[in-house]
Amino acid sequence: MVEKTFRPTEKFENAHIDRKDMQYLYKDGDLYNFMDVETYDQIALDSEVVGDALKFVKENETVKICSHKGNVFSVEPPLFVELAITETEPGFKGDTAQGATKPATVETGAVVNVPLFCETGDVLKIDTRTGEYLSRV
Repeated sequence: MVEKTFRPTEKFENAHIDRKDMQYLYKDGDLYNFMDVETYDQIALDSEVVGDALKFVKENETVKICSHKGNVFSVEPPLFVELAITETEPGFKGDTAQGATKPATVETGAVVNVPLFCETGDVLKIDTRTGEYLSRV
């Protein structure tokens, strides 16, 4: 952590951030491999750069790679994804007046809270910003 003080009259140049569409190819150990959809160039990013950004992203999906002066600092997944449920418990009828939910594992391995009527094999629309269930597809 660095603490600096600046005068109100000081000016800074705006940072130019490049956002490029790239296709997520596969994970190889701690490296995530991406391909530029225009030039077919491939890059590998460390898991520290990627973080949890690919929690809801399947292989061969398009993501945005953010870089500053050639250094990649962030991966932005699409806002909404459609994923199938691979495992969930059966819903129990009963006290559902408050919109009861249950955990469900989707095909990327992430866990999402879904309504009781969702079953294994259902395809869901998920908001990647919040990780919340939006609807069945």
